[in-house]
Amino acid sequence: VQLQASGGGVVQPGGSLRLSCAVSGLTFGNSAIAWFRQAPGKEREGIACIVSDNDDTVYSDSVKGRFTIASDNAKNTVYLQMNSLKSEDTAVYYCAAKYYTPSTRAYDYDYWGQGTQVTVSS
Repeated sequence: VQLQASGGGVVQPGGSLRLSCAVSGLTFGNSAIAWFRQAPGKEREGIACIVSDNDDTVYSDSVKGRFTIASDNAKNTVYLQMNSLKSEDTAVYYCAAKYYTPSTRAYDYDYWGQGTQVTVSS
């Protein structure tokens, strides 16, 4: 199983970015895909998760209403649309996959992609 995260960059406060996570080697229909982030000196935080076969979603309070997770099953890709970005959103963002039930706990996930840096700064 491989996950490839992309789309990070530098953006001003209030701006938007869309991250992509391309997934291969996984039965997409039975999986949950999540986005995590980790800022320097902080623990890895689960921020959004989607169940690929029914589009059920879970969000952390820190991003609810600003970020949207979506799945394109035909492309085996999960997206994270990030709007109204704040300086505290600066972190390395990771996507991860597991089978079946959704979760935002890092230890539940078996497969991880490399991170992509998001920096929110004026």
